Amino acid sequence: MNIPSLRELTDLNGKRCLIRVDFNVPLDKQGAITNDRRIRAALPTLQEVLNKKGKAIIMSHLGRPKGDPKADAILRMDNVARRLSELLDKPVRKVDQVVGPAVVAAVNVLRPGETLVLENLRFEPGEEKNDPDTARQLAIFGDVYINDAFGTCHRAHMSVHALPQLMRQQNKPCVAGLLLERELRILGGLLTNPLPPVVALLGGAKVSDKIEFLQALLKRVQRILVGGAMSYTFLKALGRNIGNSRCENDKLELARQLLEQAPGKILLPVDHLVADRADASARTQVVEGDISEGWMGVDIGPRTVAQYGEELRTAATIVWNGPVGWFEFEPFSQGTRQLAQIIAQATARGTTTIVGGGETAEAVEQFGLDQQLTHVSTGGGAFLEFIANEGRLPALDALLA
Repeated sequence: MNIPSLRELTDLNGKRCLIRVDFNVPLDKQGAITNDRRIRAALPTLQEVLNKKGKAIIMSHLGRPKGDPKADAILRMDNVARRLSELLDKPVRKVDQVVGPAVVAAVNVLRPGETLVLENLRFEPGEEKNDPDTARQLAIFGDVYINDAFGTCHRAHMSVHALPQLMRQQNKPCVAGLLLERELRILGGLLTNPLPPVVALLGGAKVSDKIEFLQALLKRVQRILVGGAMSYTFLKALGRNIGNSRCENDKLELARQLLEQAPGKILLPVDHLVADRADASARTQVVEGDISEGWMGVDIGPRTVAQYGEELRTAATIVWNGPVGWFEFEPFSQGTRQLAQIIAQATARGTTTIVGGGETAEAVEQFGLDQQLTHVSTGGGAFLEFIANEGRLPALDALLA
């Protein structure tokens, strides 16, 4: 997929650059940012624009507002703009609307090398509706469109779909930012020419979230190592007792079909850390085989860590999406932590290691290993859909349309 890159634009002096980023950062109950990883990830693109004396007009969503900015004041972009200013070490202006006269006025006074943050895109009804009229209002003052928000590329929303389509029709440059370009290069390589053997580690809660992803991986990998709550759906499909472990009972037949589709390719846990309730202070024990009633699986056990570790050590390419236990609770985090350490060690030996976004990215960052891996994707759902759809996503198509 040959999407134009920001690197190709040599003359941005004075150009008004509409930059779609993913600043959907986690917040505490007071609205303070608890992790600025997504803001930091976009800095190379923003600095590239500002160094070339472009005018950076930042667009992002934040959380899931219900439509009333007063009721959802915690989701305004003010704290994001303040943190961005600190990271850039430059003043950053913020306007309280997405479109309208106040935005036009703020853009008109913007000077080369300056930055403006628009209000939360999801306060604007036209965003999720992919509204062409909203796109027209933004395109009026945009000279260049830059998508640097891989995490939203699976959505057909106005800021990533209707807007670049319209600006391309107006013969305005529409390009991938440096972060998106890196995502496409690395994940595209996983689709086209991954170095074998390829081993996938899959965790998380639901098989249903990863059906197409699993099917796409089965064509490319030598092993799929399954952990997390989704493993109990597979185990129950094989007739094992899983106690009170989480299970998608309506997906048991699908799990059986996946196992039959690739005999010997999908490995399941052989032992488990189980707890008597979903609480960090719960009683726990390690069990092999079946899980008794009254107990639930909360992490993989040490034999499984050892077995999966051996598989990972043989790999030339590792793809990981989803924690293998409830890593948010320290007593249930050891399986995920130990496999993350094994994957980091493999990276140091030259293995290509690709981590899907979302909870997996949070886990490796929590363990202090995110800088020791080849690539930690900024997309959760977008990562899954990019692989499942063979590299096609609505926002990427819009850059090529």
